[in-house]
Amino acid sequence: MPSTDATTRERLLTVAERLLLESGYDAVSVRAINSAAGMNPAAVHYHFGSKDALIAALLEARLAPVWQRRLDEVTERRRDGWVPTVAELVDLVVTPLAGLAADPVGRLRLRLLARFVRGRREQAWTSSWFALGPWIELLRDARPELSKADAAHRWLLAFGLVLQFFADEMPGEVPAGTLRAFLAAGLAGS
Repeated sequence: MPSTDATTRERLLTVAERLLLESGYDAVSVRAINSAAGMNPAAVHYHFGSKDALIAALLEARLAPVWQRRLDEVTERRRDGWVPTVAELVDLVVTPLAGLAADPVGRLRLRLLARFVRGRREQAWTSSWFALGPWIELLRDARPELSKADAAHRWLLAFGLVLQFFADEMPGEVPAGTLRAFLAAGLAGS
């Protein structure tokens, strides 16, 4: 049976996501989340510390499972000596995000994630999908001549573009194949 804290945290996450979907990030206050969840006015601060920390927990709880299977497969393949191509790395990023962008709740999650990535907000992510380190390692496997700093800069640009593409509803303007080609060229370029 889940603990009371875990149940309360999940209720706050669920209510916050519903309110954010209805009204958007800027229109939803911590007070509104607590009230809609039927909680004490300090519940969000007690369980998460801040609105941003609640959003980070929401993103991690909802998005990490989307990628975990793929990350596990990549980790296993690397142990067996697999070296990824840049195109395969682009696919690892783009495919799950394209699926999310097709759904209003998924698009909300992408918009929230974009706020964190674009704002360079530091969070204590527990899932390796939200940290830059594993992505740097993967890109350096594919392009060993890149320094860690160069690989990090390329990923930051790539993630920013991908999130803009999917979260800001750019797909009608640019074909997904063009995005994939552009990302592969940018990550692999000299």
